[in-house]
Amino acid sequence: MTLITSHQNHKIKQIRALRQRKHRAAQGLFVVEGIRHVGEAVEAGAPLEYLLYAPDLLTSSYAHNLIQQISQTNIPTFTTTAEIFTSLTEKEHPQGILAVAHQNLSSLDQLNPINFLWGVALVSPQDPGNLGAILRTIDAAGADGLMVLENSVDIFHPTAVRASMGALFWKPVVYTSFKEFSSWVAANRYHVYASSTHGETDYTDAVYTSPAILLMGSEREGLTKDQSEICETVVRLPMKGKTTSLNLSVSAGILLYQMQRDLGETA
Repeated sequence: MTLITSHQNHKIKQIRALRQRKHRAAQGLFVVEGIRHVGEAVEAGAPLEYLLYAPDLLTSSYAHNLIQQISQTNIPTFTTTAEIFTSLTEKEHPQGILAVAHQNLSSLDQLNPINFLWGVALVSPQDPGNLGAILRTIDAAGADGLMVLENSVDIFHPTAVRASMGALFWKPVVYTSFKEFSSWVAANRYHVYASSTHGETDYTDAVYTSPAILLMGSEREGLTKDQSEICETVVRLPMKGKTTSLNLSVSAGILLYQMQRDLGETA
């Protein structure tokens, strides 16, 4: 293991640069920080470029075992000081371990009703926390993956990676246009369900049939008329209080578990 003691080390500079989307896109890499997240990446067999940890910050026996496990592979492992590691993280109390991983997105032509029975498509989500949380809920509910349509936040944003709680390494994520998504849906005969305050069907009354996609609009704009028109059913979540809408990830969670009622047995 190589000890890194300089802020000017090229790997330290690289990790800092990977906070920005343009550098993540150019290098095809992203940062996975935290014991649980790195552990999920290793368990899933995610392609890791290298591991960096600060021995003085590690207090978990699981983390030490994880490092031992990684050291027996061909993944390069580096150590650094607590001070340098802390400068790399956005967390107030870093756990002392991170990995630089290769981005691994799926494409639409890899997915079909056999390997993608039901999932979620989001149009232009802008909040990385929402994106990661929805992917985490997809995993928890037993759905098959996530499609991100049009201009949106990056799933490899540090906040999205953390919010996914490891689901990023287990579930396929596709970035595509709405036009390509619409063609794929029609070709594979998916049933598309949407959520809107203008929906005519209460979400508890809808009957969900596989293969199925839950289509949701952006946090601010919702779905356009053209996007709603490809949907078989547009459901609504009843709002009993003074607020007029729910957080995107909360809405997705409610609807995913309602869909699980009909689709869970066949998934």
